[in-house]
Amino acid sequence: MFKYIVSSILFTGTLVTTTAQEKSQRPNIVVILADDLGWADLSSYGSTFYETPNLDQLASSGIRFTHSYATSPVCSPTRASMMTGKYPVKTGVTDWIPGRQADGIVRAYEKLTPPPTANQLPLEERTISEYALAQGYKTFFAGKWHLGEEEKFWPDSQGFQINKGGWSKGSPTGRINDSVGGFFTPYKNPTLKDGPAGEYLTDRLTDECLSYIESHTHTPFLLMYSLYAVHNPMQAPKALINKYEAKRRTIATSEKDRFLKDEAWMKHETGWRRRVLQDNPVYAAMLENMDWNIGRILNKLRQSGLDDNTLVIFTSDNGGLSTAEGSPTTNDPLRAGKGWLYEGGIRVPLIMYWKGKLTAGSISDLPVSTADLFPTIAKAIDNNYQADSNIDGENIFDLLKYPQASRDRKLFWYYPHYSNQGGKPGSAVRIGNYKLIYNYEDGSLELYDVVNDISERNNLAAPNHHILNRLKKELLVWLGETGAMMPDNTAEFKSPVN
Repeated sequence: MFKYIVSSILFTGTLVTTTAQEKSQRPNIVVILADDLGWADLSSYGSTFYETPNLDQLASSGIRFTHSYATSPVCSPTRASMMTGKYPVKTGVTDWIPGRQADGIVRAYEKLTPPPTANQLPLEERTISEYALAQGYKTFFAGKWHLGEEEKFWPDSQGFQINKGGWSKGSPTGRINDSVGGFFTPYKNPTLKDGPAGEYLTDRLTDECLSYIESHTHTPFLLMYSLYAVHNPMQAPKALINKYEAKRRTIATSEKDRFLKDEAWMKHETGWRRRVLQDNPVYAAMLENMDWNIGRILNKLRQSGLDDNTLVIFTSDNGGLSTAEGSPTTNDPLRAGKGWLYEGGIRVPLIMYWKGKLTAGSISDLPVSTADLFPTIAKAIDNNYQADSNIDGENIFDLLKYPQASRDRKLFWYYPHYSNQGGKPGSAVRIGNYKLIYNYEDGSLELYDVVNDISERNNLAAPNHHILNRLKKELLVWLGETGAMMPDNTAEFKSPVN
């Protein structure tokens, strides 16, 4: 079904001399993390409305994963996992910072009191940037951080030598209208100077990345571009919006074609509804602009002679926003979206490119997750890297060498919170084809074959007790071993029904 890389892809540590990197063969690392980008949002993942030619080309030049997962259905926990290689339950960052409870509003329909989430990634955690720095790499961060309310927890305290735009906020701020504030300068961001009138944030942050690459062509670097796009607020250059408004007119859609409000959970909030059609022109414009800027970075790597020895990783922090806050996209055929433990909330695009190391045009259906990025990058940086016992992720290159065994690996999720998008507290495990969801409110269990039932419409819990019980046991053992706190701030598990 897919091609996989062999052991020769791993860095051997042999010193070489090239025109662009004279010091060593160690690869540059470029990590590009989109915000709220859905699994089905790229043309290479099936979208017919959005246009993403540069990311599609990256996929055709490298490897595209079809069963890649974020470690949480919301942003901050996944970002903490990417930085540490650990599941959110271990970092303490289990919800977006500072979390839904921080507003102090008591919602009658929320039956449980979720446990607290940490307001920062602890400085005691070893981040991938700190690891790279210790190995002699230069480190650079641009974009969204959202891993600390206080300045002492921002990127330059977590292993990044330069930080452009990363601070406490999870989305662009400032006075926002169609052309000022938010994604348009003035940004009101203490780590990014305002630009000239009309400057667009995604363009500006890309400019910062390009400048960094230009000045670091002779020393290995870790560059992390953590986009604010395509998160709310919905703002994009007007010319691109016009393009997609015209495109939407050619498919003659209406409001009733775009949204459904047909499930019980939707009744609690007026803005909760499910988008079923990709045709939002502003979202599409933001996405094309993001893709264009990623193309600029890839071109700069080629022009600088760095393309031959740079590992590029592209992914998203959670599924697309499809059930609330404007519902700008749909993850169909996946179920639900951001804030949910269904596939639409946690399955995300993942594309990796390393010239000469990964077979061009490969497609992998192996289950991998955000936690895998730490050990994968660390091994690329230093072939002698050995993960310690606290690291949950695995080196993706090793997984690809043994595809049959890797398909049955265990992946876990712990999200004991109510989400802004309608999701409820729960946890989940995937082993092989099957995923079990444990709903904390009522102890109910859902079992899906997420390979053959990608939309999670057929709950197999009743007819498949042997599979359900095996996954339930694995999940409860994992929750116990990690000391996961349950809603109502009790340490005891509410045992799932049989």
